[in-house]
Amino acid sequence: MKKFHHLDTIISPVVTEKSTSLSEFNKIVFKVHGGSNKASIKKSIEKIFKVNVIKINTIKLKGKTKMVKNKKSTIPGYKKAIVTLKKGQSIDLATGV
Repeated sequence: MKKFHHLDTIISPVVTEKSTSLSEFNKIVFKVHGGSNKASIKKSIEKIFKVNVIKINTIKLKGKTKMVKNKKSTIPGYKKAIVTLKKGQSIDLATGV
C-alpha cells in the first residue's frame, strides 16, 4: 500500500441528515482516500483533530451512471469512514482545521 500524508487520507466530512443524526452517538462521517486503510485513517484523525478514536467502519460506495440530456454520465464512487470517538469528545466541523 502506498503511504499517504495524514492530510491526504481525509478528503472532506460528509454532512447529511443521516450523518448528523449519528453525532448523537459520538460518530462522525468522513470521505476518505480510496486506498487508505483503517489504521491510517485513525492516525490521521487523531493527529489532525487531537481526539481519541475508538472504532472505524469503512464503506466503499460504487459509482452510478445517469442520463443527462440523452447522454450517459457517470458519478464516481468513493470511500467513506464512520469514526466513533471516545465518550465526551467531539469534532466541530463548522470551524475547520
